Amino acid sequence: MEDVIIIGGGPCGLSAAIECERLGLSAVIVEKYNIVQSIYLYPTHMQFFSTAPLLEIGNVPFSTPNDKPFRYEALAYYRRVAEHFGLRVHNYEEAREIKRKDDGTFEVHTLNRRGEAIVHVGSNVVVATGYFDHPNYLGIPGEDKDKVTHYFREAHPYTRTRVAIIGGSNSAVDAAMELVRVGAHIDMVYRGSGLSQHIKPWVRPLFESMVTKGHITLHLESRVNEILDDSIRLIHTDGSTRELDNDFVLAMTGFRPDRQLLTSVGVEMSDDMDKPLYDAQTMESSVPGVYVGGVIASGRNANEVFIESGRWHGRYIAEHIVSKQRGQTEGK
Repeated sequence: MEDVIIIGGGPCGLSAAIECERLGLSAVIVEKYNIVQSIYLYPTHMQFFSTAPLLEIGNVPFSTPNDKPFRYEALAYYRRVAEHFGLRVHNYEEAREIKRKDDGTFEVHTLNRRGEAIVHVGSNVVVATGYFDHPNYLGIPGEDKDKVTHYFREAHPYTRTRVAIIGGSNSAVDAAMELVRVGAHIDMVYRGSGLSQHIKPWVRPLFESMVTKGHITLHLESRVNEILDDSIRLIHTDGSTRELDNDFVLAMTGFRPDRQLLTSVGVEMSDDMDKPLYDAQTMESSVPGVYVGGVIASGRNANEVFIESGRWHGRYIAEHIVSKQRGQTEGK
């Protein structure tokens, strides 16, 4: 019997485990892949928007010689933190369902990489599953072709090829800038009349310069409605259509949290199923003993919660669990 079962080994899940252990609660982490999987899936050479102190958890300093840390530095940092605190992490074990028992405790049913079914039992459950392994699919013909990916890792495989990038956010702009360096022919398709206002300010002028110089062709107020073997078909807001030749498609359309685990145990959702209902002071959901941590607590815009803010959720959760335990003890 654990005090807390934490589903998800990202920065917010690790932080929750640290805070629980500090207050004397036993905590185990169940992670579908390995710790901080979302950061692992970031582009290989990505640099964070946040400074290192804003990514720290457990009061462990994040040292870097750079103004803002890179992906590889963050991976090393979070590995070091997990080892420093001796966190119990069940890697490559996927949580499939949460069941509430008659006595108010919970069963978390998981499946490991060998296909073995495992049941963890605990008094409380924290769902901190992130969102990076659930892309926003376009739902158009051809999206399942091998030439299409929702993840950009690095530019080398696209050297001197024709690449269509779908999207106008930071991830799309960063991918385009990397592809310029390897001589790719780039068509960037975005449904808006201009790029997102949240583009990193030090990147925007560089990107606009690449567009002006013809290294990137920008197709605004357009969307892709079909992906073919050697091309894509666009439809513009005025109803006109166009076909662009290409070898690869990078669909930088963002990601969404998966609510299935929460709904499996009866957590109420907002009217539009956009986000779980929870107490912002304690992070406890509508089901007593079930908490949300990190981006899973966000709405349709996953950028509502990120590492900078989500890393504090574990402290709220741990303090609330301890206060409940104290109240139960005093009431006996």
